[in-house]
Amino acid sequence: MRHFSMIEKQAAERKGGADALATLLSLPLNGEKLQAIPDDRWLSAMSKCIFQAGFNWQVIERKWPRFEQVFEGFDLHRWAMMSDDDLDRLLKTEGIVANAAKIRAVGANAAFLLELATKYGSVAAYFRNWKQAEYCNNLRQLQKSGSRLGGRTGQTFLRRMGVDTLVFSPDVLKALKREGVVDKMPSSKADFIALQAAIDRWSGESGRPLTQISQILAFSVD
Repeated sequence: MRHFSMIEKQAAERKGGADALATLLSLPLNGEKLQAIPDDRWLSAMSKCIFQAGFNWQVIERKWPRFEQVFEGFDLHRWAMMSDDDLDRLLKTEGIVANAAKIRAVGANAAFLLELATKYGSVAAYFRNWKQAEYCNNLRQLQKSGSRLGGRTGQTFLRRMGVDTLVFSPDVLKALKREGVVDKMPSSKADFIALQAAIDRWSGESGRPLTQISQILAFSVD
């Protein structure tokens, strides 16, 4: 595993120099901005990522205003109590995607997020307090406690919400394999231990957030 400056140099060379690379990098939201996100927006974004997984993203994007209407703004209390009648009705509702498993996930994730909101004061408060040194454990807990948040779905959700996140895109996975961290999508405890060690080292070397480490890894791949 190389020093992160070498990976960053490789990414800069591919993107036309350090200045050009810098324009392509983004930052996660700060704690104050994360804290301001209402609970229902976390469920909405989570649900959108789930419906887009394995589907045409643009189709879901165009339909999303209808989803917001049908799911009544994604209120946590309302959908934590999703019933079989709700499911039957939603499967027959025009303008959304009639996928029973993904619709059920809205209810399951509403219950999960409501539990977080009750325990921490808000959903945002929970995600605001994620620490980089605990990223892999937090990600695994999200995948375990949430519904249909495995693979890249949970990471995509986190990135969209502004949480500091490493996304296992195909290029990031290629870079991680190249650097000898993991050779596939992390799934085992050993994979995540190795990944966290790499994150800790590269963060210490570069001082960069996970979001930028992730982007630089992706940009370093031919």
